[in-house]
Amino acid sequence: MGVAHRQERISDELFEDGVSQAAYIRHAITQHLAELTPASLDGIKDAGLRKEIAALQAIRPHAIITTNYGQMIELIFPEYLPIVGQEIIRGQSMSVGELFKIHGCVSRPNSLVFTQDDYDEFTRKKKYLSAKLLTFFSEHPLIFIGYSAHDPNIQAILADIDEALPEIGGVIANVYILEWRPSISPAATPAREKLIAIGGTKGVRIKSIETTDFLWPFEALGTQNFNPKVSAKLLRALMSRSYELVRTNIPRKTVEADFEMLEHALGSSLEFAKLFGISTISDPSIISAKYPYTLTNVAKALGYNKGWSGAQKLLDRIQMEKGVTLKASDSKYHCALKYGAQPIHKYSDEMVALLKRVRDGLDYEC
Repeated sequence: MGVAHRQERISDELFEDGVSQAAYIRHAITQHLAELTPASLDGIKDAGLRKEIAALQAIRPHAIITTNYGQMIELIFPEYLPIVGQEIIRGQSMSVGELFKIHGCVSRPNSLVFTQDDYDEFTRKKKYLSAKLLTFFSEHPLIFIGYSAHDPNIQAILADIDEALPEIGGVIANVYILEWRPSISPAATPAREKLIAIGGTKGVRIKSIETTDFLWPFEALGTQNFNPKVSAKLLRALMSRSYELVRTNIPRKTVEADFEMLEHALGSSLEFAKLFGISTISDPSIISAKYPYTLTNVAKALGYNKGWSGAQKLLDRIQMEKGVTLKASDSKYHCALKYGAQPIHKYSDEMVALLKRVRDGLDYEC
């Protein structure tokens, strides 16, 4: 009975000759994480957790690097392209809208870095990965989330940074660690820096954030994102096609190129943007035309005649049901205009149409 039960849960391929012993535990890990991961974010009923996920989504990071095997992060950032394990070495990474799963993924059980032999091989082959990470560190702020400062992965990465970009006696710039604590004494002053050992008597200092709740750090990081809500998939495709044109198509003369027009466009950032169908929306008249409503106007369009609260309740309902805070970022539904210290929120016809569906109890996506 024991053997029959195993064969119901384990693929027949794992019983073939030459299969490593580690294949069985990798298969068990894959099954266990698949059972823990919801099919979609709609399956998450905890309101606090949904708010935390929405705040994380609003950050819209340039790229994500994780040692997690599971696929929850793909649900949170569905437009990001997963790059698993040593795939980072092959092909041309665009470094935008990409999800680097450096210890493997349950979608490919054999990629999991799990045993001591796996970690030893990963260490031997991680030189290119370290170079890639250093490029990220030099161009973007880096924040470690969910790791302990004593995690060996953190120590190894910081050792590489320290070797390439030594900060003698100082704090490594643009690197933060966000650590969860079950409780923090009100009388205690949280450490703003953390000394992390990276081998022997050597250590590095990075900026530290300790919290009992990840929601407020995520919301704070999300408010620093002033970019419009652009599809990460679109940006990655745009970079990929541009790279292909410059590196392959134009040198091999497989496409016609108007070099005079290109030279003219390169002299102006606005003209160059127009090559990609991008135009400025800095003109207030353009913004007003696309986002003509205040929240009170939206409420009136929906038939609510007592101020903005009726529309706000529908926005709250969307946040509860979909885990999306539409006012947290610019999109086709909403735009926050900066006038003085407080932003002015404006809304589009798409927002009115969306809230009508929510009001009427119809299916909707946002």
